[in-house]
Amino acid sequence: MPLPMAPDSPPVPHMPATYPAITKQAAVVIDGIITDVTSTSFADKIVITVTQAGRLAQWIHVPLDSPNPNFAEQHLPSGSDEDGLLPMAHLTPKTLLGGSTSERETVGQLYATQIASIIITKKPEEKRTILIGLGLSKFEANREAFYDTIDVVMKCL
Repeated sequence: MPLPMAPDSPPVPHMPATYPAITKQAAVVIDGIITDVTSTSFADKIVITVTQAGRLAQWIHVPLDSPNPNFAEQHLPSGSDEDGLLPMAHLTPKTLLGGSTSERETVGQLYATQIASIIITKKPEEKRTILIGLGLSKFEANREAFYDTIDVVMKCL
C-alpha cells in the first residue's frame, strides 16, 4: 500500500520497469591474472568494466547510433563467420580518460569497438551509448588474452 502524500507534494514519477539497473558480473583468470567484468544496463547507457588487480585506468565511450545514414546497413552481421569477428567500421570509440600512450589508447579502442560490435550483433536495434572502463595490467597485443577477455564480456551481456 502506497504511503499517503502531503496535499502540496509533487507527484512521484513512475519508475520504469528497468529500475534498478540490471547488472551482470563474472570473474576469470586471464593470462594468469584475475579479471573481473561487470556490465550494467541503464536506460541511456551500457557500462562495462574490465578490471585486473582492482585497476580502472581508462574510460572509452562508443555511441551506437551513427549520424551517417550510409552506415545503417553495416549494423547487420554479414553471412561470413570470419567477418563476424571483425569490429564494425562505423563505430567511433573516443577515449574519455586514460590512454596515456598511443599503444594503450589503440588497444583500449580495439576492445571498445569489439565489445560494441558484439552488442550490435546481438541486438541490432540497440542505440544506447556504450561506456567501457578498462583496467588491464598488461596492454600488449596478446591475441589469446584479447579473445578470453571478449569471451567473458559476452557472458556478461
